[in-house]
Amino acid sequence: MAGLTLGSPLAADVREGSNPDVSLLYDINGLAEDAPHWCDRLMEFIGEFGVVFGLLALLLGAWWSARKRSDAASAVAGLAWAPLAAGIALLANIPIRGFVKRPRPFVDHPQELEVLVAGKSDYSFVSDHSTLVAAIAVGIFMVNRKYGVIALVVALFAGFCRIYMGVHYPTDVVGGFALGTAVTLLLAPLAMMLLTPLATTVANSRGSWLVRANAGGPAVEPAGSVAQRGPGGPAVTPVTDKRHDSDLAA
Repeated sequence: MAGLTLGSPLAADVREGSNPDVSLLYDINGLAEDAPHWCDRLMEFIGEFGVVFGLLALLLGAWWSARKRSDAASAVAGLAWAPLAAGIALLANIPIRGFVKRPRPFVDHPQELEVLVAGKSDYSFVSDHSTLVAAIAVGIFMVNRKYGVIALVVALFAGFCRIYMGVHYPTDVVGGFALGTAVTLLLAPLAMMLLTPLATTVANSRGSWLVRANAGGPAVEPAGSVAQRGPGGPAVTPVTDKRHDSDLAA
């Protein structure tokens, strides 16, 4: 999957549009050449840092909202899984990059591209940024649809920025989206088995404000448990707020 060598017959075919991956790279990156300097600097900042900060802000907002839910423990556990999934996906990408060894697009096409960020010397496939943002966005979406849709839009824009900056092929970005999404979804059941009891324990501790907004309220019972109201009292089954059932897919 290495890039094409400049001046080769395949590279000539690319310039004629026979390789959609590189042709799309030229089309998107060509916008940077025509854009004013301030626009390129803005896209550079957004593509490198802005999208990550934006997703962290959305994650914080989703956490604040999740604390008010009746299923706060499982919702907060799902949100905690999002950054953990991103970290695991990035670790999984290390051997993938080492196996594929695809050069950055500006290495194979140094004259054709407007590169906004210099100094990138690692391999191109798959994109770390795209892997990171996809994992976090999907993790948020699994818990909160409203914040999740916004997060997915931010993730897509992040991928566009990486191509615009000339540091990734479109297929690098798509591969990153696939990797981040797969890790988040496939490992979610195991992660929730481990994180939900932990969140429940925190909810019943001095740090309960991390999990539920009404920190002074009654203790949170583990999912599926039954509480007793005093000796010989009637059993009370925790009530699940069905309004949020569709939000938590994990």
